[in-house]
Amino acid sequence: MSTPDRNTLPTVFWLAIDKLDISRSQLIRLAGLPLSIGHTQSKVSTAQFFALWNALEQLKGADVGIELMTLLDSSTLPPSFLVAYHARTFRDALQRVVRFKALCAPEELKLEIAGPYVKIITHWIYAEDPPPHSLTDATFSSIIALGRHGTETPLKQIKLELRRSKSEAVMDYFQCPIKWNAEQDALYLNTQELELPFIKFNEELTSMLDKALNEQLDQYQANSSYTNKVRWLLRKTLTAGRPELKAIARELAISERSLQRQLSSEGGSFQAILSDTRHELALDYLRNASYELSEIAYMLGYEDQASFFRAFQNWQHISPAKWRDAVLNQG
Repeated sequence: MSTPDRNTLPTVFWLAIDKLDISRSQLIRLAGLPLSIGHTQSKVSTAQFFALWNALEQLKGADVGIELMTLLDSSTLPPSFLVAYHARTFRDALQRVVRFKALCAPEELKLEIAGPYVKIITHWIYAEDPPPHSLTDATFSSIIALGRHGTETPLKQIKLELRRSKSEAVMDYFQCPIKWNAEQDALYLNTQELELPFIKFNEELTSMLDKALNEQLDQYQANSSYTNKVRWLLRKTLTAGRPELKAIARELAISERSLQRQLSSEGGSFQAILSDTRHELALDYLRNASYELSEIAYMLGYEDQASFFRAFQNWQHISPAKWRDAVLNQG
């Protein structure tokens, strides 16, 4: 079974590296990676991908993510991103990027409503460290470039939260309010601007690409690890109550014993995955001040608020209320 921890390095990435006047071999060596990844459509792990971006920052500076994105040619983008450029609206395009992101990298774009905005944060499933700042800059600028190109408007009603320090290049590109040295990286898109139509909407082309990409996505999910499948199902079903191994196994069309054996062979267990998933979601929900603690306990599938409090105390060694206060009041 193939591992899902693979990031595709598309042709457009290497073309941009060439335009930056960076030697591919120099970049790869500095990242400590095998020279073979310099070939078209090579695949690297998340750790290797981060190493490439850290090497880029060493060679070209902290703002290389913005510089690289301005050099990309949209006509050479992979189909999983190209389809978004021909969507009906900015929202329609964003939903396609979110859906097909897995075909390029084990990265999730998480969306949540935050007043008049849709908040976007990135989650690298297999990352042990936060993503390089330049990579986050590139991700967020690619979304804004998509919206500006598609709608042919400047998209001024946006805002950013970034873990990195202040940067003139970032300010010049986004032209929006930015909170520097933030707790997390987040891009906020105005809900009204998300309804703007795309000038080059092509229903026939998007339909054709959607069909092909959905087939690829189905194949990807079929080949992904059982750990990844279980985590995905848990995120979908937690609000229905405490999830059971029996129900998850039934969804995967596999016996409980076989599922336990598969998870064990991948170095985990159902209870460990359940706890990790709840922990991850709890931190995300607590960052949203609009959620009551009782509501978060329900969304995580706990029978009562006290059970959630005990679990959170074990994870963070602090109560959820105090953790939220510390995060929301930071800075």
